[in-house]
Amino acid sequence: MASISSLGVGSNLNLNDLLTDLTKAESQPLVLLQKQQISYTAKLSAYGTLKNALSTLQTAAAKLSDANLFQGIKTTSSASDVLSATGQASATAGIYTVDVSRLASTQSLAAAGVSSTKAAVGKGTVTIDFGTISGGSFSDATGTYSGASFTPDAARAAKSIVIDDSNNSLEGLRDAINKSTDIGVTASIVNDGGASPYRLVLTSKETGEASSMRISVAGDASLQGLLKHDASGAQALRQTAAAGNAALKVNGIPVTSKTNTVVDAAPGVTMTLAKTGTSTLTVSRDTSAVEAAINGFVTAYNSLQTTAAQLTKYDTEKQTGAALVGDSTLRTIQTRIRAALNTPQAGELKVLSRVGVSFQKDGTLAFDASKLKAAFADKQGAVAELFAGNGTSGGIGKQVSSLLDGFTSSTGMISAAATGVETTLKSLDSQYAATQSRVDATIARYKAQFTQLDLLVSRMNSTANYLTQQFANMSSSKK
Repeated sequence: MASISSLGVGSNLNLNDLLTDLTKAESQPLVLLQKQQISYTAKLSAYGTLKNALSTLQTAAAKLSDANLFQGIKTTSSASDVLSATGQASATAGIYTVDVSRLASTQSLAAAGVSSTKAAVGKGTVTIDFGTISGGSFSDATGTYSGASFTPDAARAAKSIVIDDSNNSLEGLRDAINKSTDIGVTASIVNDGGASPYRLVLTSKETGEASSMRISVAGDASLQGLLKHDASGAQALRQTAAAGNAALKVNGIPVTSKTNTVVDAAPGVTMTLAKTGTSTLTVSRDTSAVEAAINGFVTAYNSLQTTAAQLTKYDTEKQTGAALVGDSTLRTIQTRIRAALNTPQAGELKVLSRVGVSFQKDGTLAFDASKLKAAFADKQGAVAELFAGNGTSGGIGKQVSSLLDGFTSSTGMISAAATGVETTLKSLDSQYAATQSRVDATIARYKAQFTQLDLLVSRMNSTANYLTQQFANMSSSKK
């Protein structure tokens, strides 16, 4: 059987062009499916863009739901090397003159020197308790008290350590004390360069007058002679630093503190003392953090509106729309967010416009910081409640943050809509594959038929040519 090397050659018919036209016609369903795939893919991408914008707004709303944001107190020390300060929301604005005359201190006691840190110091039980030394007199020359009394601190129980063969040395005694983390004392060994240079030094961990040490020893006389110490009696150790309270005046009023952290000497303010001296402490309302958080929220909300407008834009000239034109999911989200922002709260301020946040004609938000400052000056707690709630309920920041979290979570509205689009895309992929197979089969059948037609016409043309030649030959013979 004769074969055709190129379709249409044998019949001299334009079968290739005809087959191309038929292929285009048969492929029209594929073109429609491709357009649908492109449309749904764009919609899926648009949901991703929308989710990102919502997540940004959710982060901004979460900041406003934090009650700590509204503490809003600024403290300034004119001599930061003397003291620094922080303020709580309850702090009273004002200017305070602070004169620090003494810092809180820890007591230090030094034992008599020994020749070796490894020499035996005796065995027994060492008990340390803390209290206040009062009365009597103190000798700088001997480092001891005379005629003083010791009043134990009832809030702190005495602690004991045992000195035995395992720790019967100055080093062992030091290590035993330091390992007892609840004993309230730090031990060290100092070399004073003398004939018996090694001296045990005990320092109370806490400052304040009530942190003076009393040490009793039950055991060897040598251990008692080294450590037994009572300001109202026998004193084997020398006091090198006395336990004391911090002393200061705030606007002329005397204040004492057992630590260098002074709370509420200025109402709602915590001062940290660093050295003696005078400082002017200024306490004022501070809205900078709140302003920044509200600005961030307003910017994120307006950005969401811009994103939504882009995703729903319609070109009237081209009669084409963006991916989410008429999308009910986006429309529902916008409506619910706006409703949440307009819902009156239970507190005194109730609505955002009271703190300078208001809707514009184009649907965006605007922020007037002067209104926030005015509200913050008189109603700081109410501003906090407006955004962060009362501790159990309410708060625009909390409500909007929770609402947006529901939209963007793995089970939220955006995910549900995206899942629906993904399901549709999978269905379109299946339809496209099935349609492509049908088109391929149809075109293959057309091509086979055209090939047969080409062969048939080619044969007929050959027969016609042969007969024409024979008739011509017969005519020549007759002549």
